[in-house]
Amino acid sequence: MNELSFLQLAGIPGGMELWIILLIILILFGSRLPGIARSLGQGISQFKKGLSDVQDENDKGPSAKGPSKDDAHKPS
Repeated sequence: MNELSFLQLAGIPGGMELWIILLIILILFGSRLPGIARSLGQGISQFKKGLSDVQDENDKGPSAKGPSKDDAHKPS
């Protein structure tokens, strides 16, 4: 059985059906898409900022993280 007939038997929509589904989604959710895209962009930028903060902390080494375990056992 070739791939095309398997996809047709599985009920996966092809060419024209996908365009119709996308058009219906655009009609139903068209006014909300800019807000969704804005929220997604803000989430991605916050994730990247957090990731770069973690990388900066790792680059600075253990001294930038505060007192180490050895410092706690040293007499004052």
